[in-house]
Amino acid sequence: MEMALVACCPGRSRGGRLMLLDALLPPVPLLEVPAIARAAEEAGFAGLWSSETQHDPMLPLALAAEHTTRLTLGTALAVAFARTPGALAYPAWDLAKASRGRFILGLGTQVRAHIERRFGGAWTESAADRMREFIGAVRALWSSWQSGSRPNFRGEHYKITLMSPFFNPGPIRDPEIPIFLAGVNPGMCRVAGEVADGLLVHPYHSVKYLDEVVRPAVAEGERRAGRSAHALAFSITAFIVPEPAWADSVRSQIAFYASTPTYRPVMDLHGWGTTATELSDLARRGDWAAMGAQITEAMLEVFAVVAPWPELAAELRRRYGGLARRLAVYLPYRPGEQDAFWRGLASDLAAES
Repeated sequence: MEMALVACCPGRSRGGRLMLLDALLPPVPLLEVPAIARAAEEAGFAGLWSSETQHDPMLPLALAAEHTTRLTLGTALAVAFARTPGALAYPAWDLAKASRGRFILGLGTQVRAHIERRFGGAWTESAADRMREFIGAVRALWSSWQSGSRPNFRGEHYKITLMSPFFNPGPIRDPEIPIFLAGVNPGMCRVAGEVADGLLVHPYHSVKYLDEVVRPAVAEGERRAGRSAHALAFSITAFIVPEPAWADSVRSQIAFYASTPTYRPVMDLHGWGTTATELSDLARRGDWAAMGAQITEAMLEVFAVVAPWPELAAELRRRYGGLARRLAVYLPYRPGEQDAFWRGLASDLAAES
């Protein structure tokens, strides 16, 4: 299996590449964040990611920055189209300064229904072009603040041309803030290859989809921009099934994502388009309880790493070694739960293969 992965993945190599284990911050009140962040750092995690589900993803990272010294801190993800470039550029700049250069701005588009009906924003059909501009506008603001020059970014979707001293936060020690972009379909993965520093790989993926769709699209974007091949850092979140009792929950998560029409190509690639259609129909009817049963054992093994706890680290390395620079499992980190496992996994993945 390892030989097949090396042969079919242009960005993979067998050894010498470190894989950093990151933690996912659970959706908790702000007052609980400092203790979780400190515990994550002590447990050996390399990074901590904050998501935009029930809370703003930026606020927890301000607390995490204050209470840690080593952890990389990132948003996975902040919804770009729910904000303007300026509305994200300012808190990202502050977090980069507060963390002393440990912050990663992870961005995603979300899907149209959420932008329009959950955030009350405006959608555009040219999401890839808009995201490319969004990132350019954010960086134009950062450059303006660092250099003291006036920004002059003019695009189809965004224009940034005003910055008086009163609104300029001024230069910081670590102005090169990495931007990671979430991508599932080829269009956004190409944009990541063109303008981002990393790719946030959706937990709903397969090795085949990464090899045949995601990686080639990223490489095309890198070529278009004249960037070095394989320059993009992959941050992968993986579903795991370490014991049979976890299977139904993971099936439900896979089914939820597979029901989203935007993600349909993932199932289509494996010849499971009919199941994707059935899942979309069930979701429209609100029959969430029936959806997990549509995910077969074969599907579970394709979309999740199914291995007992003692073998899980080896399976994760076998599946993602040589591709993932950063790795998280789809299980929010809570101190006191599976502590021995987390410490062992962080140590194992940090070792060279």
